[in-house]
Amino acid sequence: AMVERSRRSAGATLAACRSALDREGGAACAANLAGGTHHAHRDFGSGFCVFNDAAIAALAMRAEGRAGRIAIVDCDVHQGDGTATILADTPEVFTCSLHGAKNFPFRKQASDLDVELPDDTGDEAYLAALDAALDTVFTRGRPELVIYLAGADPYAGDRLGRLALSIDGLRRRDERVLGRCRAADVPVAVAMAGGYAQPIDDTVTIHFNTLCTAARVANAR
Repeated sequence: AMVERSRRSAGATLAACRSALDREGGAACAANLAGGTHHAHRDFGSGFCVFNDAAIAALAMRAEGRAGRIAIVDCDVHQGDGTATILADTPEVFTCSLHGAKNFPFRKQASDLDVELPDDTGDEAYLAALDAALDTVFTRGRPELVIYLAGADPYAGDRLGRLALSIDGLRRRDERVLGRCRAADVPVAVAMAGGYAQPIDDTVTIHFNTLCTAARVANAR
């Protein structure tokens, strides 16, 4: 059952990428309601992750000739170590991870861009770091597709987060990433990634806000 669920989740990220790249449908943005399983490596799973959907999707889009250059913007609070190792020898896929410096995984892997944040980083410091990271993603990565991991776990109330973003700060984060993609006319596929708040209602609200922001981007003219 776990393998089947994980396969379907990876397939949903593939579908989101294809949908975002389908300009005939008018949508430059599509989302997977799950996904973001960035700790899965090529030959083993880790950290609640079985298959690395973002890496699979990036490699598939290149193999299908849909996108030559791709960026993965990982805003889950934990570093995307599996993504980094799988794509280490694929320079056409630019990997960017904003994460807690002292959080899991404790042995980090090298992404193309790693932004390590101290415990208790709040909204303004986080958003400033994100803006600088996005500048690098678009200048160095020059993506034709962005895969965005919109983790809810940088939230101050997350049990596994260690950062201190508010719900509004995370909404602004989504607006920054998705708005930047829209401004650059780059399609974007969104995956939800982690979220472990108590109560769970806050995680649901954060993910819902991400989807609402994605819908506005997809419907913008």
